Amino acid sequence: MIYIKEFIYAFLSTLGFSIIFNIPKDSIVKSGITGALGWIIYIFVNNNYYSKVAGAFLGAIVVGMIGEIMARLFKKPATVYIIPGIVPLVPGAGMYYTMLSIIEKNFIEAANFGTETLFIAAAISSGVIISTTLNKTIFNFKKIKNC
Repeated sequence: MIYIKEFIYAFLSTLGFSIIFNIPKDSIVKSGITGALGWIIYIFVNNNYYSKVAGAFLGAIVVGMIGEIMARLFKKPATVYIIPGIVPLVPGAGMYYTMLSIIEKNFIEAANFGTETLFIAAAISSGVIISTTLNKTIFNFKKIKNC
């Protein structure tokens, strides 16, 4: 039941950012689904394996793969689906708590929050890069094989 609620929240937040980013109208719902699926993977990994970094990495891989597949199916740029799709994964709370800890002069806590936030951001970017590269490699391999 918790996953359904999380899916709906992530879908709505991704939908909102899709509208803000001026995504084409026929792709708004699809990018919302992409972001929601990435968030569900993040929540599942975080709840079962207690790793926000691994969850963000796997969630970004899912967002990247789905974004690339949808881009090929619907003849749109992959960024139409990937950019709004990673929004739920972005560690906004981590950035906030890092800044709050710095303002409160609690530098050890700021270093802890900041390090985790940087690792999550690196995991998101790595996941998108790996999924995009893997998808293009597979597509090019199929193209060469069919020639």
